[in-house]
Amino acid sequence: MAESGMDESGEKGAIAAVLQDYFDGLHFSDTRRLRRAFHPQAHYFSATDGALLHLDMEQYFPIVDARPSPASRGCERSDRILSVELEGPVTALARVECSIPPKFFTDLLTLVKLDGRWQIVAKVFHYRLRE
Repeated sequence: MAESGMDESGEKGAIAAVLQDYFDGLHFSDTRRLRRAFHPQAHYFSATDGALLHLDMEQYFPIVDARPSPASRGCERSDRILSVELEGPVTALARVECSIPPKFFTDLLTLVKLDGRWQIVAKVFHYRLRE
């Protein structure tokens, strides 16, 4: 829902830039890029394995740092923004797809605009295993 005076296409472009940092951070296992995309107090959730997985960024980033990047393994990228919905001038929801083979993810990313920039504050995801 766009409010009067809100440049929806400009905001979606700014969100797309954050999502590119997110995708690049995952593909290259680059937590410097991920730190630009995520708010420091962001949270990460999944229940794909039947139990709630909940991490904060200080728990999540070392996992990314420790794994071989999809880029280093020669994996093809499957990054895709499926939708971005703005709810007012400082709240958005992005639905995206990406992969860290053999896992293929659908991520629901909640973003807020603070201090003039969009940041991911919550990541909720589901994944499927593929060959």
